[in-house]
Amino acid sequence: MTRKEGFRFGFDLWGLGLFLLIMLPNILWFSVPAPRDILRAESHTPGWDLAACCFQVLLAVSLCAFKNSSAEAPFSRKKSFWLAAAFCGCYFFSWVLYYSGNTSPALILSLCLFPCAAFFTFAWNRKNLFAMVFSVLFALCHLAGTVVNFLL
Repeated sequence: MTRKEGFRFGFDLWGLGLFLLIMLPNILWFSVPAPRDILRAESHTPGWDLAACCFQVLLAVSLCAFKNSSAEAPFSRKKSFWLAAAFCGCYFFSWVLYYSGNTSPALILSLCLFPCAAFFTFAWNRKNLFAMVFSVLFALCHLAGTVVNFLL
């Protein structure tokens, strides 16, 4: 029996789990400043930051509230699921390096891009077109702000 392809409203616990997992280091960062915390500098890109924030909210909502009827359990498409998990692992490791005092441009880019990559590959795994689009838009805005604020 084949499933009807399409999107429907429905709670995706896996999507919520990924979003909360990605937010854990951010919550720690808000609570406990890193030794050489360059990320707390005043932003020169309030417009990009606002757009990134809006797309991040839309991304979180689309990860949690939209389900593709043809999507199977996340483990059934193992490569994309484990790739998303690897991006999460790299993101956490990047935070460990940041808290150890490393503020290299490569590390700052990794703090920006690894969570975006995790969101995109997870959305791809779940066949969630809405989340894929919002993850790309979030990534572009987040990258623009990161480059201008911390790399130029």
